[in-house]
Amino acid sequence: MKDNEAHPMLGDVPMPSALSGLSGRLLLLTVAFIMLAEVLIFVPYIANMRVRWLGDRLNTAAAAAIVADGFPQQDLSRTLQDETLLATGTKAIVLRRQDASRLIAIADMPPKVDAQYDLAAVEPISAIRDAFDTLIFGGDRIIRAYGPIGDSDATIEIVLADKALRRAMLVYARNVLFLTVILSAIAGGVVFLGLNRMLIRPIRRMTGSMREFAADPTDPARVLQPSGGHDELAVAGVHLAEMQRALQGTLREQKNLADLGLAVSKINHDMRNILSSAQLMSDRLADVDDPVVKRFAPKLLRTIDRAVGYTTDVLAYGRMREPAPRRRFLPLKPLVMDVSEMLAIDPLSGIDFILQIDPGLEVDADSEQLFRVIHNICRNAFEALTQHQERDGGRLTVSAVRTGSVVSITIDDTGPGMPAKAREHLFTAFRGSARSGGTGLGLAIARELVLAHGGTIALVEKAAKGTQFRIELPDRPVPLAAFRNKAS
Repeated sequence: MKDNEAHPMLGDVPMPSALSGLSGRLLLLTVAFIMLAEVLIFVPYIANMRVRWLGDRLNTAAAAAIVADGFPQQDLSRTLQDETLLATGTKAIVLRRQDASRLIAIADMPPKVDAQYDLAAVEPISAIRDAFDTLIFGGDRIIRAYGPIGDSDATIEIVLADKALRRAMLVYARNVLFLTVILSAIAGGVVFLGLNRMLIRPIRRMTGSMREFAADPTDPARVLQPSGGHDELAVAGVHLAEMQRALQGTLREQKNLADLGLAVSKINHDMRNILSSAQLMSDRLADVDDPVVKRFAPKLLRTIDRAVGYTTDVLAYGRMREPAPRRRFLPLKPLVMDVSEMLAIDPLSGIDFILQIDPGLEVDADSEQLFRVIHNICRNAFEALTQHQERDGGRLTVSAVRTGSVVSITIDDTGPGMPAKAREHLFTAFRGSARSGGTGLGLAIARELVLAHGGTIALVEKAAKGTQFRIELPDRPVPLAAFRNKAS
């Protein structure tokens, strides 16, 4: 199968371009946020601009009024009034003092004034409201504005049309909008380049690495090379590279296990044929009239039967399908004695096999599976005692006790103990072996069989040297119907 066939969806997901992907969205969001900020700034600015514009008109009118106030108390000529009104852009100018008021200049007055504003008491909210009122509804209204002249007690008052005011405000708003667009584009571009370099490019690099790695996870060259740094993306790159390397290691182990399973299946097939032939020849030993042969023949037949059963179970284990235990109550001591005979401990080796099991103790278990569990652990202990550097023999003790509905089996040896590496990967196939060249399958199989019985197996810490395992097997619950039938 090709890589693109193994991952059909990978080729259907195109990499987004710089503008259509996350970076483009960030650019649009940046421009939008900057424009929103400019709009929020524009609101008080336009209100302040309107107040300043009216203030300038008041100041111009105040200057003209002070000059005109120096003339005798008589009306100014029509020509001078028109020139004054034209210069100030007003329709009427009134100078008010505490003791008197004087009309400086006046044109044709409209029948009514639409709005009036006191520039000496301008509140922010009212200024903003009045500014938008002028922008939206102004242009053909007459307004009245008044305010003090400097620090004096005189007040200047003007009446004017708001058309010029609205036009000035629209020009100001247009200029602000133009500057806002330019500033937003510049700021957005700078932010885009910065984010693209610091954020988008590393993300695109990791995304590309994931796509390439998914196409061929076994290629070491496709593992991401971290770019360095201490920010979150750099740390994410380091973790991604570690995950890819760990996945490659797992894939290699899976491939090795698959190759090993195929090799074991081939060997097991031929071994089962050989054992079947040996089983047929061993059956004839039962007919030999020799006391020694008659004593050893049953044990040899049981051993070969177990070997044939193991070859069958190997294929089931390779398919991750361990058969369910066929449980019954059986005496435990004879089963452990068979394990002792299977180990064939040489009396000259100095290794003692000690049984501390009550002959009447029974356990609810599958005899063959429990034999495999105890045999695997005892064989590991025997090999550890045999390979002990001091070669001073040792002791292997199997004891058991029943507490209520649970049987506890303890397997203890005085060997060198379990290495730290083996403890770290205990009960893990191909990684939990305590000796060089071991596979760790014995403990892995033992744990699986004990769990199938609903029990537990654990390594027990002890002060003395050696290794101790404890197996706890509970009895099966008795169905109420079966209890009643037995009682009746």
